Amino acid sequence: MADTKPRRQLGLFDATMIVMGGIVGSGIFINPYVVAQHVHTPFLILGVWSAGGVLAMLGAFIWAELATRLPGAGGNYLYLKVAYHPSVAFLYGWVLLLVTQTGGMAAVAVTFARYWREITGVGWSDSAIAATALLGLTAINCFGVRAGSNVQSALMLMKSAAIAGMVVLGLLLGGGRIHPLPLLDQPLSFGLIAAIGAAMTPVAFAYGGWQTASFVAEEMRDSRRDLSRGLLLGVSGVVALYLAANFVCLKVLGPASLAATKTPATAVMRAAMGDSGALWIAVGIAVSTLGFLSQGILTAPRVYYAMARDGLFFASVGRLSERTAVPVLAIVLQGLAATAIALIGKYEQILNYEVSVDFILFAAVATALFVLRKREGRAVGQGIYRVPGHPYTTGLFALSCLAIVASTVWSNPQNSAIGLGILLTGIPVYWYWSRRARSRYIR
Repeated sequence: MADTKPRRQLGLFDATMIVMGGIVGSGIFINPYVVAQHVHTPFLILGVWSAGGVLAMLGAFIWAELATRLPGAGGNYLYLKVAYHPSVAFLYGWVLLLVTQTGGMAAVAVTFARYWREITGVGWSDSAIAATALLGLTAINCFGVRAGSNVQSALMLMKSAAIAGMVVLGLLLGGGRIHPLPLLDQPLSFGLIAAIGAAMTPVAFAYGGWQTASFVAEEMRDSRRDLSRGLLLGVSGVVALYLAANFVCLKVLGPASLAATKTPATAVMRAAMGDSGALWIAVGIAVSTLGFLSQGILTAPRVYYAMARDGLFFASVGRLSERTAVPVLAIVLQGLAATAIALIGKYEQILNYEVSVDFILFAAVATALFVLRKREGRAVGQGIYRVPGHPYTTGLFALSCLAIVASTVWSNPQNSAIGLGILLTGIPVYWYWSRRARSRYIR
């Protein structure tokens, strides 16, 4: 490997924007109607989104401690490798490349394309616009982590302004009111618990993504301080935005109308400002999706870079550009993979496999903290952030992740089985790469 080292150019503001950018995509503009189809009162709808926010904050606490303990490149990959075994870390990177990251990016890119066509009237196909967006952002990130972070931060501020604008205009001009009673739409029963569990799946998906900021820890000026603080600030900001957005959707539309529309943000803005409001929020959604893509292209390639540095992937992917000090081939690999999925049109199938696999790995990373603390014994390292309420809060987060997996498997057994199958295909691939790495070392 070349001697080029990552450049530490990112600070607290960058970390906070990266955390928020990894969470906020198009989901908050769309998912409220999915939740309202499962639970049907303001109390339950806001309660589910609040529970998702609590879960996200618990995750932020855990990842903040992990980031101060292991402030290297790769984030989750590094935590799993150190706590368990390189094979577990490899499976995480394998699924990230094949399912969770590239499939999600392809789907978001196509969502961006549909809104872009609606706004501009351009005659290109969705796949062509999606490919152009993905490849353009890939090129920007090849110029260095500072360039990628600047673009991502600007887009994050713009989409925060779009959500805040929807909330303010909806409250002032949208009309309607929230009827707090009844609290429940059915008696307390297994059916109600199952409905809440089903509603938590899209909520958990909408809140996911804070952990990707840990991928670029090696490029932060003080990752132990700034990444841990950025996680807590970023997740707190997203929870506030999400609860405010759902509150205004309920006020303007009501639970029944919210459940009946597939475009709740557009419906709110149309009620507030007519067709001009609908166009305005379409611009906001397009910017939000583009920002999500920018964040993914900035962060996830650092996992493939870390895998290659460990001899578990193509060696060229683990090299940094001498000019920009970023893993250019890792960035290009992910950009091309997401573009291919967008062009082929298989992203919707891939997304169906994502939730069960994603939250199994979330639980695995959370429980890594138990392993690391046990190894630490009574000695406490300097500058280590400590999760409040551990081991109870950490255990609650891990169990909640597994409960979401169980709910997803129950409601979508076939898709969950395919996702787990893709995860398991990484075992022989790891065996191949680890043997290859050992043989090179012996020679």
